[in-house]
Amino acid sequence: MLKRFSFVSLFFISLVLVSQTNTSVQSDSINESIRTNRIADSLNHNDGPYVFIDKDYLIEKNIIHGHVETKTYGINTITTEFVPELSIVNNVSKIAVISDFHGQYDLTLKILKNNHVIDENLNWAFGNGHLVIVGDIFDRGDKVTELLWFVYNLEKQAEDNGGKVHFTLGNHEFMVMQNDLRYLNRKYWLTSKLLNTPFMALYGKETVLGRWLRSKTTILKIDDNLFVHGGISEAFISSGFDIEETNKQMRHSLNEEGQDEKWHTSYDKYYDNNGPIWYRGYFSADYKKSDINKLLRKLKVKHIIVGHTSQKQIESLFHNKIFAVDSSIKNGLYGEILFIENGKYSRHTMDGEKIKLK
Repeated sequence: MLKRFSFVSLFFISLVLVSQTNTSVQSDSINESIRTNRIADSLNHNDGPYVFIDKDYLIEKNIIHGHVETKTYGINTITTEFVPELSIVNNVSKIAVISDFHGQYDLTLKILKNNHVIDENLNWAFGNGHLVIVGDIFDRGDKVTELLWFVYNLEKQAEDNGGKVHFTLGNHEFMVMQNDLRYLNRKYWLTSKLLNTPFMALYGKETVLGRWLRSKTTILKIDDNLFVHGGISEAFISSGFDIEETNKQMRHSLNEEGQDEKWHTSYDKYYDNNGPIWYRGYFSADYKKSDINKLLRKLKVKHIIVGHTSQKQIESLFHNKIFAVDSSIKNGLYGEILFIENGKYSRHTMDGEKIKLK
């Protein structure tokens, strides 16, 4: 009996040793695979430009096939000072509205081209129209940098043609600039590593894109339409609402260092679930037509256009009083754009088909 027990014990020990050996081999294989993939990722990595402002000159950094290339320019090469965007605009006859790109550069361009906002060469084709982007260019997808520079350049083209591009900031813009990187695409972790710079600092106050973003509005009013990423809640405006003051405070929140107790006391109401970049209340089953009518009277508008809450297509709520324009472009498969032309509202498909909203 004793001999049998010893044999079983030895057999069990041998199994454990083999298992440990196999695990060790597998672990080494997995680690080697990870190392190989990281090298491949690095060699295939392209990103930029990131333009830093340093007193009298600009430093441009690009990543090309995993290598950082640096160029220096004079401070006046491109604009480095940006005037805060207007909160209220009047007398606009045609508006196109889209939101929540989330790094999906190719799909975004397809939608804009097929609906004649831009031409085949990515140039402005919307004449004196206004394009409103209702937040969330950042996060999830892997072509955020391309989208930001595309919008940056499109702004100038629009103005040269009597039009305008408005980019109202969404929760993901604020998240990135305040170092909340939970939705950041893995590509940008590598960008940060190769540039030896925290990702948040790539959009800091001493970068061109960082200053440009800090000039944007959070809430925009064009005629009787209010554009905001999340929404405006009754709770948010209960103590009095002023669009200019809200935009001013949101900008200040990005310019103050850290988030200490004083910061939270000043800005928490702008960032909680009832604040303009996070609110989703219009989509609650408990939200009533009487609620929205009351809210619109207080805001002195007839329509609110929001992103943030994803839909399969652009949706109209409460008989065109709320328009939900987050059409899930973030998934990279489909998306839509809203048109407002002489007070008439229609959603346009990815391929340019026009569908009236009644």
